[in-house]
Amino acid sequence: MKRKDNTLTRVEFQMMSILWDINHAACGRDILGRWSEPKPTYTTIATYLKILYEKGFVDFFKKEGEGKTQWYVAKVTRQQYTRMTMENVKKNFFGGSLKSMFSYFVKEEHLSPEDIEELLNLINDDDHE
Repeated sequence: MKRKDNTLTRVEFQMMSILWDINHAACGRDILGRWSEPKPTYTTIATYLKILYEKGFVDFFKKEGEGKTQWYVAKVTRQQYTRMTMENVKKNFFGGSLKSMFSYFVKEEHLSPEDIEELLNLINDDDHE
């Protein structure tokens, strides 16, 4: 049964980032090969892939003639996950208000006048599309 958890832990996000970067089916050894030091054990990778499958973030299949090797593909894109995460942040921390969320980041990030001008240009360009 699939879990209904739509958030990723730090390690799960790292694993998904590797899958997103590979951008095609990958086995546990492919993921392990791209993992930065210190590398986890292969069984740890396999456990996290199972968790990601149960959460609905990946799917897997076997290729004929390749024994027990399972190949994993991301079911959620990086963009979809970012959108989902930002929607949760907006809802949970800012009462669903994009204006409140935007104001927070403008104040907390101490934007330069150039940054503010760039953001205003983005807003103005978006209004015309």
